[in-house]
Amino acid sequence: MATATKKASSKTKLKHSKAQYMKWYEDMLLMRKFEEKTGQLYIQQKFGGFCHLYIGQEAIVAGTVSATRKGDKHITAYRDHAHPIGLGMHPKYVMAELYGRSTGCSKGKGGSMHMFDTELGLWGGHGIVGAQIPMGAGLAFAERYNKTKNVVVTSFGDGAARQGALHETFNMAMMWKLPVIFVIENNNYAMGTSVERTTNVKDMSKMGLSYDMPSETVDGMSCEAVHAAMETAVARARKGDGPTLLNIETYRYKGHSMSDPQKYRSKEEVENYMEIDPITQVLKTIKDNKFATEKQLEAIDKKVKDLVAESIKFAEESPYPEADELYEDVYKEEYPFLIEYK
Repeated sequence: MATATKKASSKTKLKHSKAQYMKWYEDMLLMRKFEEKTGQLYIQQKFGGFCHLYIGQEAIVAGTVSATRKGDKHITAYRDHAHPIGLGMHPKYVMAELYGRSTGCSKGKGGSMHMFDTELGLWGGHGIVGAQIPMGAGLAFAERYNKTKNVVVTSFGDGAARQGALHETFNMAMMWKLPVIFVIENNNYAMGTSVERTTNVKDMSKMGLSYDMPSETVDGMSCEAVHAAMETAVARARKGDGPTLLNIETYRYKGHSMSDPQKYRSKEEVENYMEIDPITQVLKTIKDNKFATEKQLEAIDKKVKDLVAESIKFAEESPYPEADELYEDVYKEEYPFLIEYK
């Protein structure tokens, strides 16, 4: 697990542009403020169902998006509010989906755990633990078959890595050299069970070694580290050299879900990881290099807060789906085996 002892230092030579740091900061701040407000709204019972917040893990999405391109596909688990925002979706469509409104990105029929926008390259949001692992390989097979040079980023948690389908998928992906990057969003807890209690092999990057899959552990609290590892993995996949496993060690500041009392960890542990908050690290780099004035940073903060407020207003003013929507989007429109009973 990434240690929470080192503070960020921005005195080293920067590998990225001012524009990139500013984008990382604004995107992650939007993810964070959106999720904070989502938690408040859930407590106010504005919407129900399961709700899993991404607070603390934002650097994974930010670094992944900056290292991939339009046309690449992303598929993830149920902690999925930040992914569409990072890929460029207006947060109002994410908020409307949380509210179960017809204007949501999944037409109000998916809710918190099933965010989709295939135009942006987001193929879910999946509520079944580990289901997206073989599905991600399937998406990658389609890209290889169609010779697109696009890659697929398949993300899952350290708990989902215990599913048996992972091993079948890893074997197939390596056999066929599929253009897929497997990302373990390793926040050290499968719900409330630590990695140390679920495996004899603590270094989860070793899970790919028996398949000769290139694998590495990455600092998930650093946009730079995530971007660098993802960039290498993406280049490998585009060349046709097959998959990579990235064990990205991160930390969630909130519970597994909104109903999690978090008795399995101490306040001191959480506070230690807050010292290496990914947003704070990028902000320090921006300030140290004078990329933005305090006034400009305040303007970004206001812009983000306004976007979140706009998203709530949009969601609350949007209609619920009509009853007939139950029968829509069940089958592909051209599905040839439909029988209409009278």
